Amino acid sequence: MTKPKILIQLDTDHHASVFDGVVAVDAGIDHLFQYSDVKPETVRALIHGAMFTRGPQDLHKTAVFVGGSDVELGRQVAEAARVACFDPFRVSIVHDSNGSNSTAAAAVLSASKHLDFSKSKSIVLAGTGAVGMTVAKLIVRLGGEVIVSSRKKQRSIETCQELVKQGSVEAKLIPLGTDEAGALEGALPNVQAIFGCGAAGIELLTSSQLALAARAVVAVDLNAVPPAGISKIQVTDNATDRNGRLDYGALGVGGLKMKIHKAAIRELFQSNNLFIDATRMMDIGRQILNA
Repeated sequence: MTKPKILIQLDTDHHASVFDGVVAVDAGIDHLFQYSDVKPETVRALIHGAMFTRGPQDLHKTAVFVGGSDVELGRQVAEAARVACFDPFRVSIVHDSNGSNSTAAAAVLSASKHLDFSKSKSIVLAGTGAVGMTVAKLIVRLGGEVIVSSRKKQRSIETCQELVKQGSVEAKLIPLGTDEAGALEGALPNVQAIFGCGAAGIELLTSSQLALAARAVVAVDLNAVPPAGISKIQVTDNATDRNGRLDYGALGVGGLKMKIHKAAIRELFQSNNLFIDATRMMDIGRQILNA
């Protein structure tokens, strides 16, 4: 008898994400087990419970989704889950805390339709947050140069250092602090891509500042709550042409994000030894766009 597909949702929040649960069901799993308040030190027993209840030949039908609002804690939980596995008892794992990996992948892929990152300079506004950091990392992976913007220059420097530790090329990362007078305005005329990755309801770039980015080919604003993170961009924009610049809003990127999210879950059940992060989600998204 064919074993049903079981997804074990490990969430770092007090309540496991309903959003992630619904997406999992829509992705076609048979059973969803949800655990909340998960910490790195509690993961091992949960993973072993998944590993030892089925034989190695059936473990591709059991998989793990790590989520929650705390991206760094989720990363630690996902790594603890990975370390808890060993041959031949392995289960595949995907990490997408707060949707940061799938959202970043969708944002970068949307922009890549219109420019070659390896020949471009991008700026990531609120680049020290989870989504911003991941967007910057993915652009560097594509050979692009990235200005990592933050309200505090020191925070931007530290973020660039962390990205280098994670494998990004140091020469491709440029820290920028908006606490330095004129720094943002001085950088904007030289960029071809703009990404707004800030918290909901916070304007990161005004109309007058955006006007300085005369060479920008594409702008992506991931904020879905008014006011827009990047002035004038509408949440429904999907390659909307504004004087030669193509704009994307949160919903414009969201369709691809959802497809990547579901496809990543489905891919988990193809093998028992996968670890799906933002880099793999980029590959999944590219396959979706090329289909």
